[in-house]
Amino acid sequence: MKLLEVNNIEHHFDYKLFEDVSFYLEESTSIAIIGKSGSGKSTLLNICATLLKPHSGTVNLFEKEIIHMKKKELVDIKRKDLGIVFQSHYLFKGFSAYENLEVASILSQEKIDNELLEKLDINECMEQKVTELSGGQQQRVSIARVLTKKPRIIFADEPTGNLDKQTATTVMELFFEYIKKHHAGMVLVTHDEELAHKCDKVYKLEDKKLFQVV
Repeated sequence: MKLLEVNNIEHHFDYKLFEDVSFYLEESTSIAIIGKSGSGKSTLLNICATLLKPHSGTVNLFEKEIIHMKKKELVDIKRKDLGIVFQSHYLFKGFSAYENLEVASILSQEKIDNELLEKLDINECMEQKVTELSGGQQQRVSIARVLTKKPRIIFADEPTGNLDKQTATTVMELFFEYIKKHHAGMVLVTHDEELAHKCDKVYKLEDKKLFQVV
């Protein structure tokens, strides 16, 4: 099953950012998008994750075109089926780490997985306020919050940017394990080509075009 299908999309600001971009994501697979800073990688990810609208072209989620979805249907999909990991963590600063996970748990009606917290090495900092955590801990809590939802698609924008290499490796292994176990998919945006080539497919955004590298 195609979880995501992008057809001939174009986006611009005061200038054309990219055009005629097409690709698809199937169950249990991962895609990496690489390219220079400013090439439009994050914008493309945000369009796929329904945070932005393309100026032309279509985006299908779970074999249904987004523009044909009712507002409630799209809200439900965002809440339950899409997990977005940003380079900035966007945690609720007034809450503890655990309370941040509880929000995701309540909205998605999924239980918090203690084994996940142990794998991310954040089980002992759950009662601390977000502002008391290091940048790396905050990022791992953000990742745990996304995976708590049990999303069908993970959209990850430089998810390991604030992590040391060993922790980054652990996090990526966790993502790959998750998508295989849950028949999910992942779209990863990164400048790290070594990391990108661990994915099933690698695309490069360059000169306003997207082309497959691997």
